[in-house]
Amino acid sequence: MATRKKKRPPTRKAAPPAARRTPRAGKRPGAARTAIPAAAVRPAGPLQYKVVELSTVDEGTLERTVNEWSLRGWTLDGVQFAMRESSKRPAMAFVFFTREGDPAAQDVEGARGRLRQMSETGSPTAQLVASPDFTGNAAASSSSYQRPPGMVSAHERLAQLAGLDEPERPERGLILEPEE
Repeated sequence: MATRKKKRPPTRKAAPPAARRTPRAGKRPGAARTAIPAAAVRPAGPLQYKVVELSTVDEGTLERTVNEWSLRGWTLDGVQFAMRESSKRPAMAFVFFTREGDPAAQDVEGARGRLRQMSETGSPTAQLVASPDFTGNAAASSSSYQRPPGMVSAHERLAQLAGLDEPERPERGLILEPEE
């Protein structure tokens, strides 16, 4: 006996969408929603830009940064993340802000003065690295860096916590003879 194929009904054309009904305000919860106003169009003018670099990226630092700069009159423009290779966690974040106003005036003379000073004395970072507080070796230092009053090094603070009168200076370059 031969099998018969069933006839398929003809395909229907899609009906145009029905007209939307107006919301029934007060009839059911959430039925009437107020329209969100579009962002105010501001006149085109010069903008100042600020980029804040965050090396510690978490919700707290992002929130503090946005709040801090918003209070100063800056508007959040965007956030970009620099991702780690081996992780899904961002290594850094760059937070962009804008505000209306003329671009900041360039202080050419001040910049030249700072460059002149750095060429004569070295950069502040180089001064800090060469300081006795950083290396622990006063003989290797030719820097004029002075620690602010009241500030103690980590080594001195540990000695204070241990109850020592004076911290022991680390011994460097000593060769110990083996015991016989």
